[in-house]
Order: sequence, then C-alpha cells, then structure tokens
Amino acid sequence: MKKRILTGIQTTAEQFHLWNYFGAVRPMLELAKDPNNEVFLFTANMHSFTVVQDWDALRKNTLNALKLFLAVSPTPETFFIYNPAMVPAHAQLTWVTLCLTNMWVLERMHAFKDKVQKWKQNEASVGLFTYPSLMAMDILLYDANNVPVWKDQKQHVEYTRDLAMKFNRIYGETFVIPEAVIQKDVAIVPGIDGQKMSKSKNNYIWLLDTEKQILKRVKQIATDAKRIEDPKNPDECNVYNILKLFLSPEENISIRKRYIDWGLSYKEVKDYLYEKIIEFVIPIQQKFDAISDEEVKKMLQINAKKANEIATKKVDEVYKKIGFIL
Repeated sequence: MKKRILTGIQTTAEQFHLWNYFGAVRPMLELAKDPNNEVFLFTANMHSFTVVQDWDALRKNTLNALKLFLAVSPTPETFFIYNPAMVPAHAQLTWVTLCLTNMWVLERMHAFKDKVQKWKQNEASVGLFTYPSLMAMDILLYDANNVPVWKDQKQHVEYTRDLAMKFNRIYGETFVIPEAVIQKDVAIVPGIDGQKMSKSKNNYIWLLDTEKQILKRVKQIATDAKRIEDPKNPDECNVYNILKLFLSPEENISIRKRYIDWGLSYKEVKDYLYEKIIEFVIPIQQKFDAISDEEVKKMLQINAKKANEIATKKVDEVYKKIGFIL
C-alpha cells in the first residue's frame, strides 16, 4: 500500500523565489520520484486568506503558484493537486476540530505568537488564531501518513496527532495518525543580503524575474572587501552559497578551488551565478508561459471530484459518530 504524503502550496506571494523552490518545491519533487509514495498537493489559499484578503491578489497568487509548480515539475501527473476551497468538507470538519480543541492549546501555538509579536494583538484575526484547526483537517480528511514540515510547523502536526487520537479514543477508530517529516537536509538559500531569503526582507530573486531584474539582484549581493589576489573562504561568501545550488559536483570542486587559491574576483563569480540562474529559470519561464489559466482551472475542477469523494466519506463517518446525522 502506498504511503500518502500531504503538503500545501503557499499562495501569499505572487510567485516563487529561489528559497521557495530549493527549500519546499524540490523536496516534494524528490518525494514524488519514489513509487511507494502518493503525493497530495493542495493550494493553501484558504490559509492565505488570513493574510491576503484582496480578491484579485489571492486569485492571481493561486494561479501563479499552480502554474509554477507544474512548470518546475518534470512529471506533474505524479501529484494529486487540488483546491480545498472547492471541497466543503474542510470547512465542515474544521468546526468539529474547534469544538474538540481547548483554548489554551491554540493560545500556545508558536506560529500564532510569533505573528502577534510582529503585529498588534488586536490586528490578529480569529482565522489566524484557529489556523492550526484548519491545517489539522487538511491532513486528517485524506488519511495522510506523512506531512513534510519545517521545525516551526512541527507543533501544528503534533496538535493534529493529539486531535486524531482524542477523536479515535472517544468515538472509535476514524483518523490515521500522521507523522511529521522534518525537512532537515534541505538547502538554506540566502538572500542578496546574506540573511535567509524572504519576501518580507526584500532580499529575494523570483523565478519569473526578467534577465535585467536578475542581473540587478545579483549585483546587489553583499560581499566582503577582499582583493582579487586574496584567498577566500567560499562558505563565508553569499554569492557562493547561492551559486552552489546550481552546480554539479565537478563544477563545485572547481569553483571552490578558485576561491581557496587566488585570482577570483567577486565580479567574476557574480557573472557566473547570473549565467547559472538564467540557465535555470528560462526553461521554467517558458513552460510557465505555455500553461493557461483555463488549463489550471480545468485540472482543479477534475481533481475536485476525487477530493470531494474522499472527503465526503470522512465527513459522513464523523457526523454519524458524533451524532450530527441520526
């Protein structure tokens, strides 16, 4: 029996940057190569609504995220891609999770507390507070075995596990108990300032940037004051730490030697990085442009039928066990 792996595509930004790809998308592409895995991939637009509440922006973000994922995936048919907003069960069973969740459980969630610290307490929505309950239903509705997450999301999966075990204990075996898969060995992509690449820090390089925009960004990457003739530590260089993501093992050995020896200028290595990024993004941009909005919408309509079949069965089972259906 295949192992079901479930994850979502964020739709809070208009597209992916390099960190989104190398940190989140590429690991999913690797998981999909295993014939023993069944990958469910959903658009997190219901989740993004806690932040993005402009109709046009949310719609464009969702379409772009899906088109980009299809563009970067050599075998998109290996993923089951769907939109939870087209599956009423997500909202239906979230109410059940909320009624079975004590206030203090959600109050201690790190992600919520971190965001409240950035904003004012009274600016945080109820949706942001109850976000983990929606995430729990995303997972439990489809009997997911594994959920790839970052360390800051592990607590949400632990809450999901506790919730599933609580329900099973009270009402009988109903939900699969999911396991969090912590992504430890995923490349960290620094931004042009050396910090972790992030939209909020404005230090990113988008996959759909023009050649001119990418060149400008690469030129802005922070470097030290070492001269051409000085040996350099590649691991301490922001340029190299982005460049290495695009290199073959042989290319990596060669460029590291150039750093450690002498005669390598930062201009030269920035030019090399620019060439590698362009070589990487051009095929993606061409595939992206070839995918129409209607093609994406059609895919979601088709997949919504299967998602609804799975989810409706779970809703019926839950509703009967808790007494909603007589």
